[in-house]
Amino acid sequence: MDKKVAKEKFLGVFPDLVQELVGELKKHGMPEDAIQWFVRNLEYNTPGGKLNRGISVVDTYALLKGYSSYDDLSAEEYKKVAILGWCIELLQAYFLVADDMMDKSITRRGQPCWYKVDGVAEIAINDAFMLEAVIYILLKNHFKADAYYVDLLELFHEVTFQTELGQLLDLITAPEDHVDLSKFSLAKHSFIVIYKTAYYSFYLPVALAMYMSGVSGEKDLKQAQDVLIPLGEYFQIQDDFLDCFGKPEDIGKIGTDILDNKCSWVVNTALKLATPEQRELLDNNYGRKDATAEKKCKDLFNEMGIKELYLEYEEKIVGELKTKIANVDESRGFKGSVLTAFLNKIYKRQK
Repeated sequence: MDKKVAKEKFLGVFPDLVQELVGELKKHGMPEDAIQWFVRNLEYNTPGGKLNRGISVVDTYALLKGYSSYDDLSAEEYKKVAILGWCIELLQAYFLVADDMMDKSITRRGQPCWYKVDGVAEIAINDAFMLEAVIYILLKNHFKADAYYVDLLELFHEVTFQTELGQLLDLITAPEDHVDLSKFSLAKHSFIVIYKTAYYSFYLPVALAMYMSGVSGEKDLKQAQDVLIPLGEYFQIQDDFLDCFGKPEDIGKIGTDILDNKCSWVVNTALKLATPEQRELLDNNYGRKDATAEKKCKDLFNEMGIKELYLEYEEKIVGELKTKIANVDESRGFKGSVLTAFLNKIYKRQK
């Protein structure tokens, strides 16, 4: 299905979920001003992104069921799988509201971060908790009678914990206001991106679709994870690379990883290869809120051939992933095409 049409159809489910959750608050006797606050929280923080994670649940389910288009899904079937997708988007919203406060960020998705909106401030902490809590209300309302209900609960709890582990290591390794490159390493970077990004952005959408489609044996879930986790790591390394070397007009933003002291693949690769003189330059300039210092780092990265090293890494990891996909055992119903679809979206992307 056309991406724009798929997104519009997915968005069409959201208003009904908002009203369903409003009904839950009314059951508890919440006054109208609190209900309106909750609705504003939901609508401000949940549907504003690209929605790739949520829509991927629907796309993966359709592939696993052998459907040629969304039209092959019944209305009830589409709504259920879309609800699983919206549960991921709620999880994403929960992470972002909290993350923006921890990072003291100013904007998100082209608008002020939620805690920066007039009158919100620290209330955003509770709002983040509520975004997570309603995931389990939706799962209970729509999946309690299904045999895989407990699997859904355990999956969301496990992936949430994994993401928070990645966030913890990121926060203590690379605080924006204290630069200490001795804490950086490629091993730490790998752990951070796998736990903070790969599990919830890549494995979770596919695993949810697998449970709903009935293709959820232990071997099949492992086959999915064995490709999707390194694929998610590749995605984040690609993101780090584009932040430094991509053109703002292509990637849609101005990269700030150097200025913000990010524990990125680029700087970690440079640190591994740096001479004492190059290391000193990085220690003196990386993570400084200064355009001249940022340029010195970028010039050094170019001098060290980091761009060429990335391109070598990209071809190597894509070759390994294609081999794994080619060897997927489809006898139980899992399909390598699910994994190929994810890889094709990422390979050589420019934004």
